[in-house]
Amino acid sequence: MNKHHIEKMLAGTSRVNSTGHLEIGNCDTLNLVREFGTPLICYDEALIRANCRTYINSFKRRENRVAYAGKAFLSIAMCQIIDEEGLYLDVVSGGELYTALKAGFPVERIYFHGNNKTADELQQALYAQVGCFVIDNRHEYELLRQLVLTAKYRPVILLRVALGVDAATHKYIQTGQHDSKFGFAINSGELDRTVEDLTKDTVMNFLGFHSHIGSQITTLGGFRQAVGIMFDLVNDYKLKYQWVPSELSLGGGLGIAYTLSEEANTIEELTSLVLTAAEEQMERVQVYPRLVLEPGRSIVGQAGTTLYTTGAIKQIAGVRNYVAVDGGMTDNPRPALYQAQYQCALAGRMLEQNEETYSIAGKCCESGDMLIWNHELPRVQCDEVLAVFYTGAYNYSMASNYNRIPRPAVVLVKDGNARLIIQRESYEDIIKLDKSLS
Repeated sequence: MNKHHIEKMLAGTSRVNSTGHLEIGNCDTLNLVREFGTPLICYDEALIRANCRTYINSFKRRENRVAYAGKAFLSIAMCQIIDEEGLYLDVVSGGELYTALKAGFPVERIYFHGNNKTADELQQALYAQVGCFVIDNRHEYELLRQLVLTAKYRPVILLRVALGVDAATHKYIQTGQHDSKFGFAINSGELDRTVEDLTKDTVMNFLGFHSHIGSQITTLGGFRQAVGIMFDLVNDYKLKYQWVPSELSLGGGLGIAYTLSEEANTIEELTSLVLTAAEEQMERVQVYPRLVLEPGRSIVGQAGTTLYTTGAIKQIAGVRNYVAVDGGMTDNPRPALYQAQYQCALAGRMLEQNEETYSIAGKCCESGDMLIWNHELPRVQCDEVLAVFYTGAYNYSMASNYNRIPRPAVVLVKDGNARLIIQRESYEDIIKLDKSLS
């Protein structure tokens, strides 16, 4: 394989060692496979922590906050890393909140998101006294206010608003357009009514607004536009209700380059743009709130590598060469959902020249279970380790048991040590909730 391509493909502590094997965190991936089996998701702990610190250090101003978007990948160990690095945490369900609480994550640093929080989830969050509720719609506001009347504390509130910004990303991960299931549409009667109610509310503490325009965003213009619209909204309500926010959350969505042909902005480029744009708007409207960013993919995406074992090899003369692996859409549904593209390599033969073009097939009973199309590799053999890069975000978190396939193990690697942070599911795990007819 071309050395230049290898260097561009490897992030963080990933490198090719003296035996030509892929190494992550000073751990030979072939040794990891011998110990933990495949499929195996390996996280580069040093890279995760470095990304957290880059966000914190480049966004320091006016007590600004960085909150990790747990939906990208969440586990007890991941919550503990985020806590140690001083970030806040976004959760979007009772299950994510439960995980954070079990991890001992400080409840006052939790933002509770979600477009359809149930009464039980809201009660769970009220009982825990989470740091902030991000209210998504009028229904939620009215439901939460009812529940708060019997709660023991005054919850802090942000309202999620849909700013009408085109995030220039796949339609399934656009979230800021007017026609969206997320948030209050700006200039809507419901938003005006809810803002007015909250400015008079004595049982809830209204901090400000939240917006999130989408995910995997590789051009920054949408962020600048969102900042401008957000401050227009702030100015309108300042004049209308003599109210100003103490916090504005601008969401996340910074994309990463998954393939050699893609380009992406750095963390520092995003934070610099947001800070500059926000400072301009603050001076314009004379309101100076704290800002929040909510990255997920840009913290963990490139830190994850999935290791598979190759199986059946199928050659259709003049058409295509297929290599099947022991995972697929059950651990990475993104290619099937979004036509997402990935890079891969043979972990035990990183320096060998490419000879053939292969398409990498998953093992599910589904024609759409294709991880990668038309990727050049050395001549592949059965029982080799195939590494797929940048699988740290929205892979394990979106995993399923389709075809009753167990979810993979997850390890955290650093300084030559590998820690199992999620155990591989067994067949017994898959049936443990089943009930017999007799």
